Amino acid sequence: MTVIVVMGVSGSGKTTVGTALAEQLDVDYAEADTFHPRANIAKMSSGVPLTDEDRWPWLESIAGWIRDHQESGGVVTSSALKHTYRDVLRSGGNVWVLHLHGDREVLAERMKTRSGHFMPPSLLDSQLADLEPLLPGESGMIANITRTPEDIVAAALAAFGARK
Repeated sequence: MTVIVVMGVSGSGKTTVGTALAEQLDVDYAEADTFHPRANIAKMSSGVPLTDEDRWPWLESIAGWIRDHQESGGVVTSSALKHTYRDVLRSGGNVWVLHLHGDREVLAERMKTRSGHFMPPSLLDSQLADLEPLLPGESGMIANITRTPEDIVAAALAAFGARK
């Protein structure tokens, strides 16, 4: 089976879309933030961007979850900002990537108005600077976050179901 990775910068709606996709597909869901070591959470909470070295163990943990869900399928969120990060995730098995993409202004507004998340809006620009869009050979699709979550889920399910 295939695991869907819902990727995008903070504030793009990964959790909302990911949980809805998992519900529609009746598969397990995992929130990438739960894979972060405490040191990463503390670093981001204090407004310090993560380095690649900070992210490798986190990405490996997510790849392990993907590996464990190759038979049953699943949906997991991850910023997955760089191609190399997605390569680590693909080392866990077959993945299909849904990239939630939007303008900086929309993302910043979403980050300002949400509550209960450790990621400060001040880190948005560092995430956008690292963001590398899907390459033509990467299995997945890009969805604009100005669409409703329901529309994004419906489009993703159609594209996911139509893949070869």
